[in-house]
Formats: sequence, structure tokens, C-alpha cells
Amino acid sequence: MSDSVFNLTVDENKIAVVTIDVPGEKMNTLRDSFADDLKALLEAAKQESVKGMVFISGKSDNFIAGADVKMLDSVQKREDALAISELCHQAFFDMTKLPYTTVSAIHGAALGGGLEFALACDYRVGTDSDITKVGLPEVQLGLLPGGGGTQRLTKIVGIQKALEWMLTGKQIRPKQAKKAGVLDDVVPQSVLLKVAKEFAAKKKPQDKEPKLDKVSKLLESNPFGRNFIFKKAKENVLKKTGGHYPAPLAIIKAVRASVELDKLKAYKTEAESFATLVMSDESKALRSIFFATTEMKKEWRNDDAPAISKTAVLGGGLMGAGIAHVSAVKAKVPVRIKDVAEQGISNAMNYTYKILDKRLKRRIMSKADMQLTMNRITGTTDYSGFKHIDLVIEAVFEDLALKQGMVADIEQQCQSNTIFASNTSSLPISQIAAQAQRPENVIGLHYFSPVEKMPLVEIIPHEGTSQETIARVVNFARKQGKTPIVVKDMAGFYVNRILAPYVNEAANLMLAGEPIEKIDAALVEFGFPVGPLALLDEVGIDIGSKIAPILEKELGERFKAPDAFSRMIDSKRLGRKTGRGFYEYDKKSKKVDESVYELLGVTPAPRLNKSEIAKRCVSQMLNEAVRCLDDGIIASPRDGDIGAIFGIGFPPFLGGPFSYMDKLGASKVSSDMSTLANSNANFAPCDTLVAMANSGATFYNVQTATDEPSSAIIEEQVIHAESSDKQNEESVVESPKQDS
Repeated sequence: MSDSVFNLTVDENKIAVVTIDVPGEKMNTLRDSFADDLKALLEAAKQESVKGMVFISGKSDNFIAGADVKMLDSVQKREDALAISELCHQAFFDMTKLPYTTVSAIHGAALGGGLEFALACDYRVGTDSDITKVGLPEVQLGLLPGGGGTQRLTKIVGIQKALEWMLTGKQIRPKQAKKAGVLDDVVPQSVLLKVAKEFAAKKKPQDKEPKLDKVSKLLESNPFGRNFIFKKAKENVLKKTGGHYPAPLAIIKAVRASVELDKLKAYKTEAESFATLVMSDESKALRSIFFATTEMKKEWRNDDAPAISKTAVLGGGLMGAGIAHVSAVKAKVPVRIKDVAEQGISNAMNYTYKILDKRLKRRIMSKADMQLTMNRITGTTDYSGFKHIDLVIEAVFEDLALKQGMVADIEQQCQSNTIFASNTSSLPISQIAAQAQRPENVIGLHYFSPVEKMPLVEIIPHEGTSQETIARVVNFARKQGKTPIVVKDMAGFYVNRILAPYVNEAANLMLAGEPIEKIDAALVEFGFPVGPLALLDEVGIDIGSKIAPILEKELGERFKAPDAFSRMIDSKRLGRKTGRGFYEYDKKSKKVDESVYELLGVTPAPRLNKSEIAKRCVSQMLNEAVRCLDDGIIASPRDGDIGAIFGIGFPPFLGGPFSYMDKLGASKVSSDMSTLANSNANFAPCDTLVAMANSGATFYNVQTATDEPSSAIIEEQVIHAESSDKQNEESVVESPKQDS
């Protein structure tokens, strides 16, 4: 069977070892031919009269990473999607009925269809390696596990844990998986095959009850308790997703079927739901994001460019601390923090310490690993230790002279090829590099807050930035766990440029009498994770006010911020950081600060419905996104979609601004904007939208997927940022939180 994905050998004890190795690929994935290959394998094993079977990966760092998403994306009819699920069900049923014991020997990722494959085996043995993880993350692509995962996982770990794992898409470490009963043993990689063979020599196991505590056992063992669990799960899902994502609800339905229906009907429920989800607009949008990010990983790659092995951050504030954190924790490189005060350095180091301490208390990392990570972060109030730094990232406030002075300092203190990257959110990089002796080393590297959670980073070369500098910075951003988009050097770049008119329109609606909470609720119901006025409070009204004049000066009157912002700054209402903005904040909650209406001379007088409010705000964002494409700020609609989703939380289920406009049609988008322009010229559709409306053109003429097969989930999550484990556990499918 040398040409197959499954390669069979049989030892002297008649224990078969099946090496899973998809030819020519870095990762094992389940493909169209999987069922036929498995059938041929089992027939060959029958001829050998085997007495036990071990499945092990031929890849060095993964077992089976999931199903081939490209296979799902090529499905044209619901019946075809249904057939895929039913085929997997039958193949896995065939495995469970074998007369001998089967064992999955897992090293690396066993995710999605990979875990479903393992669950169909009698035993599962995993390595104690950090790269070994199991999980069913299909929800991240708007799907549910379609190979029996909703059924088998529930039988093993119980209802509540199965729901938790599948609704969050979380990846489970080996010790946790063993404790839950998914893994039967966890061993060093050196003895994985040996131990797996020992399990294969055992008799087939009897069905076991899930390992539940007393409370869980009481709840799950009776109809009233189960009804309570499913009711609460549904309420939680609707609260987190606003009902925009059908997959979590389908998962709840399938898990419920596993305990309330007979086996045949329960598996049919899973298959039917899987087929419906594959064809849904929401899953198609989420899969398009997956393909886009996969394609982007191939761009700007230059394996010959010198790697960045030492970094420095100028400024120990919130952004500087976050940048230092992802550099030390994700990229695993030494970071030198420079601040004018020792307290700034201490605060920045404490930022990472607090995050790691939570992981330590939850036994996600050891004390030794925590200390090793903290040792990568050092601090200074001068430029000592900067001589051999490869990349310096400044994260200070928006002052051009200050940033230019820092460029001069770094050119004097560091090597001739040291890169200077500015975290500016709006100042053109060409201006920052204007007085540089080595402008080819100067670039923009714009992060979003909170840095450790937000997946996007904008990389902004100016005309004089070298190609090597761009490639080195792109490579490093990826090591930090980021999705980088390379954007043109103009004021506001891409994300803040499309965000500013959106927020301004929300403020104008509030000044016209629409209640603050109604405006924010309208955009949350549209699909944003937070409303525009609440977002402004989170970012800081003073921060927004510093960006607005730069945008207005460079791009025109449509970026003029409402005067209300100045009045709020004068009264020290800067948002959450001062305890007051549009909302009042205490440690546990927030509520609208009613006195803000008096301050701004506004009498609340609602006149628009929520859909009208959302349309007005979103229209401004869409129009500006098209202008950014026209101006070459972004290279493609794809980059614009990813930038908006990962940078400001544009609803992922809509696919991004350009995908959303394609779905609506340029004619409708242009017509709606023209109607709004009757009362405000800023709504007038840009020339490109008008031309597209007349011609019937779309931004994506042909929706294409990557040419290479891709696993359903790899180590990076598709929708979520490289987030803290706590955030990953608590979320269902939601977009990133906020911009800075």
C-alpha cells in the first residue's frame, strides 16, 4: 500500500502499524479519497490476519490536522455535503466494528476530522509534547463536526464538556484530554509507538461512563437537568453571537440528539445539520476568511532575509507592553524595553507577568517556562543594550518631532541594518523617515489594542523602504502570531481610515438626538462586537481626537470630527481610562452617562430605527473602503476584508466590507448611499461604486480558494486572535474587540 495515505506494516505479533502520510503535504488531512483508502487498508489488514492495529502519523508535527476545507468549498449541492458526512459516518462505523483493537498514537494536532478519526478507535494514546492538542474546532468555520464528533465526544466526556469544547473550538492539551477521558494515556514521544502497541494487544474495551463530578453527573443523568443544560447553552450562544451564527445552535441540537434519540436518528441529525451548514452563507464567509489568511501566509516570504532575533520597544505604555509581550511570548525573542521612567518599564514587565501568572495558576504553563519567558524581557532608561538589536518598535504618542528624534537616536545607537518600526496609527511613515540617514530601514508597524488578542497588524512601507526590510518585518509579525497586511503609506492607513467616518457618523447621530445605547445596540445587532461609541470610550476619546486632524488635513473635510469630542476632552471625559466618557464605569459594569447630553446640548429624541442607524454608520465605512482600494492603500479586496475583520471587528459572518458589498450588489449599495446623500453629501457613493453599479461588476469576480489542500484548523485559529486561553474558552464565534 505504498501509494496510499495509509501505509501498512505488520510485526511478528500480528500488530499492524498504519502510518498516515498524505504524500507531498506538510500536514495530514482527510480528503475525498479517505473512505476508499481506509476500506482498502482494512481489506489488506484482513489478509494479514492482524490481531491489533495502531494508527500513527508519518508527519513530524501532526497526527491529522482536520478535513480538507477545499473539498468542502467545492461542494455545489446540499446532497453532496450530506454524502460527505454519511460517508465519514460509515467509514468510522466500519472501524468500530473491527474484530481487533484499534489505537490512535497521537503526536501533534488531532483536530476536527483528525480527532473524529481517533474517537472511532478503541484507544487513544498521546504524547506529552506541547504541540500535541486535540479538539473539534469546526465552529470556527461555521460548521459542526460531521464525522460523528458530536456523538462520540459527548459519550466520552459528557454533555457539558462536549458543548464547551465544540462551542468554543478550543484545543485541549494532553493532560486535560486524559483527565476528560479522550486520551487513555499520555507518554513521551520516544515510547509512543511501544505503548500504543501494548494497547493494541488488549481486548476491545467496554463502553465507559464519562468522568463527571457529582454535580455534573446529577444534571446529566435526568431529563430535567439535561433540559437545563441545553437551555442555558442556547441562551449563552444567542447572547454571544446575536443569533448571527447557525453553527453553535446546530451543535447544541446534535449533542442533544446524542442523548435523547436512538443512534441512527442522532447521527442523521448531525449529518443533516452538517450539510445545511456547509451550504450556509455564514460558513462560506468564514471559509473565505480561512482561505484568505492561508494565501496571505505565502506573500512577502523571503527565507533568505536575515531573521529578527533581538528586539526593542520604545515606550512602556499599554501598546508598548503589549508589543513586548507578543515578542517575548509568541515570537520567543529577547525584548529590551526603553522608557523615560523606571515605573514605565516596571508596568510593561508586569503586563506580561500578570498574563503568564493566570496561565500558571490554571496549570497551562510551568514555573520554569514562566521564568524563562520573563527572562526575555529587560528594561532600560537609556540606550544601553541596543547595539545588537535587529528591530526597534516605537510605541509613543502621536508626535512627529518625537518620532523623528527617535529615528535619529536609533541610527546612532544601533547597527547599520537595524530596522526602525513605528506603531503610529495615522502619521505617514514618509514624514517619520524624512530626516533619516537610512530611510530604507524605516517602516510602519501598526498594532491594535489589546495587542496580545488582536490578530491584525498593518505594515506600512514608505517609498524608500527596502524590500528586505518589508520581508523581515512581515516574517517577524507572523512569528508574533499576527496576520499582517501591507498597506500604502497615507494618513490613517487602512483600518483607521475606514473606522473614522464610521465613528464620526455615530457621533453625529447622537448629536442629532439618537440615544447612545440605541446607536451602540444597533451596530452590535448588525454584528460588530461592540458599538462605535462604546468603542471610542475603550480606545480613548483623546486618542481619536489626535488622529482626526491628521486625517482631515491629508484627506479632506469628510474626516472632520464633531466638535463634541473637544468638549468631552475639556471636561476630562476620555472614556474608560478616566471612568467617564459616553458611559460611566465602575469595576464591574458600565451605564450611559446621562449628563453627557447636557454637556453637549443634546436632547435625546429617537427618530430612526436600528437598521437605519446601522446602515448610515456602515455605509460610511463601505464607501471609504472602496476609496482605499482606489488609492492603492490596500492591494486587494481580500486584504480589505481581512483588515476590517481582524482590525475592527467587522462581522466575520458577512465576510468583510467587500464581500458584503458583493452580496448586496453594487447597485443597491450605491442606491442606498445616494438616498442618504440627499441630506448629507458625505454619503455620496464614490465614483468606483457608481461605475460598478452601472456595469454590474463585483469586487470578487471569481471566488477562488488556495490551490493547496488546507486543514480545517491548524495551530492558528481562523476567526479569533491569538488570544488568551481564557478568552478562547469564553467565546463562541465572535470578532475582535477593539482598535487603537
